[in-house]
Amino acid sequence: MEAEGLDWLLVPLHQLVSWGAAGAMVFGGVVPYIPQYRDIRRTQNAEGFSTYVCLVLLVANILRILFWFGRHFESPLLWQSIVMILTMLLMLKLCTEVRVTNELNVKRRFFADFDPRHFWHWSSFGDYVQCVVAFTGVAGYITYLSIDSALFVETLGFLAVLTEAMLGVPQLYRNYRHQSTEGMSIKMVFMWTSGDAFKTAYFLLNGAPLQFSVCGLLQPRTCSQTRERLTWGRDRTEDTVKPLRSAEPGLRRAGRRARLTHVERRP
Repeated sequence: MEAEGLDWLLVPLHQLVSWGAAGAMVFGGVVPYIPQYRDIRRTQNAEGFSTYVCLVLLVANILRILFWFGRHFESPLLWQSIVMILTMLLMLKLCTEVRVTNELNVKRRFFADFDPRHFWHWSSFGDYVQCVVAFTGVAGYITYLSIDSALFVETLGFLAVLTEAMLGVPQLYRNYRHQSTEGMSIKMVFMWTSGDAFKTAYFLLNGAPLQFSVCGLLQPRTCSQTRERLTWGRDRTEDTVKPLRSAEPGLRRAGRRARLTHVERRP
């Protein structure tokens, strides 16, 4: 009887929580990239961020949208993919503009050159858009031809989520190759991890297709590796900088003594 009397409160509260979770699912995925976007815009330096992260997320979310045509899933997950694609295009636009501005006397590279050596390292944002449109067209056409095959649809879903699970790999490789984490937003990496935990819980509680749960369980591992690498890189930088800072007073005193000695020796 008491439970029935509380329905007027519990039902709207449950609906409010559902709307909040759906909204967080749609827009929460783009939040980690806000601090990185601001850092790049403030410093006018995009070297610390791997644009291959954008490539991974563009491919993963395009495949996820195509998977939806073969097996419908919750609308918030579909809208999340659309919002993420737009966000990655904005990140690419900023990174390309900053990089081209900083590059002097470098030959311009275009998508239409079809040169694999310069893949995803073109001189204009429009070339990235052409690549994304071409990939979407080819993948969409193949999906259209094979949409009646359950095996193809399920495989497409697994490809989408496994690609997304590799989100942190390009950034890890970039940090390893440069032996530096300079320019990468630590806020972005820690938000990746917290966001993965939320997504996994959302997938499991809402009965999302198995592919999404697999992604939710795999992705935190690559993000944790990126976080550990970031922390190690920052600690290593501090270990290098601290001795230099501690030596600064002695160097300044030695410099003053050298100047005094030079003055005393002057005729």
